[in-house]
Amino acid sequence: MRPEISLMALIVIVFLYDLIAEGKARRWMRPLTIILLGIHIAFNVLPQGAVSAFGGMYEATAATGVMKSILAFGTFIVFIQSGKWMSRPDTNFKEGEFYELILCTLLGMNMMMSSGHFLLFFLGLEMASIPMACLVALDKYRHKSAEASAKFILTAVFSSGIMLYGLTFIYGSTGTFYFEDCASKLTGTWMQIVGLVFFFSGLGFKISLVPFHFWTADTYQGAPTVVSGYLSVISKGAAAFTLMVILMKVFAPMVLYWQYVLYAVIVLSITIANLFAIRQHDLKRFMAFSSISQAGYIMLAIVGVGGTSAVLSMTSLMYYVLIYIVANLAVFGIISTVEENNNGEVSMDAYNGFYQNNPKLSFIMTLALFSLGGIPPFAGFFSKFFVFESAFSAGKIFYPLVLIALINTVISLYYYLLIVKAMYIMPNDKPLPTFKSDCGTKLSLVICTVGIVLFGLVSYVYEWVFSAV
Repeated sequence: MRPEISLMALIVIVFLYDLIAEGKARRWMRPLTIILLGIHIAFNVLPQGAVSAFGGMYEATAATGVMKSILAFGTFIVFIQSGKWMSRPDTNFKEGEFYELILCTLLGMNMMMSSGHFLLFFLGLEMASIPMACLVALDKYRHKSAEASAKFILTAVFSSGIMLYGLTFIYGSTGTFYFEDCASKLTGTWMQIVGLVFFFSGLGFKISLVPFHFWTADTYQGAPTVVSGYLSVISKGAAAFTLMVILMKVFAPMVLYWQYVLYAVIVLSITIANLFAIRQHDLKRFMAFSSISQAGYIMLAIVGVGGTSAVLSMTSLMYYVLIYIVANLAVFGIISTVEENNNGEVSMDAYNGFYQNNPKLSFIMTLALFSLGGIPPFAGFFSKFFVFESAFSAGKIFYPLVLIALINTVISLYYYLLIVKAMYIMPNDKPLPTFKSDCGTKLSLVICTVGIVLFGLVSYVYEWVFSAV
């Protein structure tokens, strides 16, 4: 349990420093947390072999270790981006609370991904969800943060209840919560099918899949922009990976049932999210529907689990999440910078003529949007290619699904290019003024830009992930 132990040590150190430090010493809170998280990533970046603990309740593989490192890397970028927002004079919480809550959610995600028992899975899920509601509400005196948190926690409660209800059907028909034991006793009875559907519905909420997505746009809009970025990539990536693992380990005997469920959900998620994204004028709501669409593409990799190469499917999912992290956090980093320097401005119309006074930020935003849209030679093109290949390997019945996804890629390109058009082409007599980003934001955007370019041009990253699996 090396990743969990080092992360727990990090949480304790940050908590004690937040409790003890006073005066000028508190200004070292953010650098200390970022440095310690960097050490945690370096300590765990090399994946370890398969391990098991607590009688099989905890199970970790090399692939799980890689995914934990990817999510920790995304959290590292979020921490770097948070400086400007935290230094606001109207901040009504202690800086350490933000770091502690996020690290607790990351610990819960790690436990969830390494679970070999439905009880540990559920505990990890709630350990990640409850602090997330607090994070969404951190800006409780600004915008609609408290309302967004209320919507998030209420829908989280209902989704957890539905999931638990589904797990009771699984337990009632198999008599166990251990993944391996469940798999050996699943025969596809009606009770087990209902349990599968309810379980999938609960995780569908966490991943923001249609029709479990209704909380997403309001929560992203009301939450602090840094938290919205974290929700859009880290939380989604952990839930998607966990869903893949459980479908492989537990519900493999029922593959025909959940593949068709995924088929419908993918088509709905990609299509509906793309159509609604076109209608948005608030950039945070726009990115919310973009994240729903991206979740549909991530599910393409999970469909491939039932095909000829489960290893290809898992690797494609992890690679997609890695590329999605650098591209999406680049966009949210620029949105946050503009918001903090221009009185909370997040409307798309405000970006008309953005290139005139802020050419560097416009260029980075363009690269990130091109990557999200899947335009070569940027990394997003290769990530989409691999998930399409994974779904293609699942069988001829999924060829139409890949075609629908390809058509929707064209639609997504259209609405991503709307922002590019606003920045470079749309006239504006009073464009946003020139402003300088803080050092943390600059560093995070450099990291994201390098990732967008190099991860697409250099195939070694994909090969590293593939060999680790």
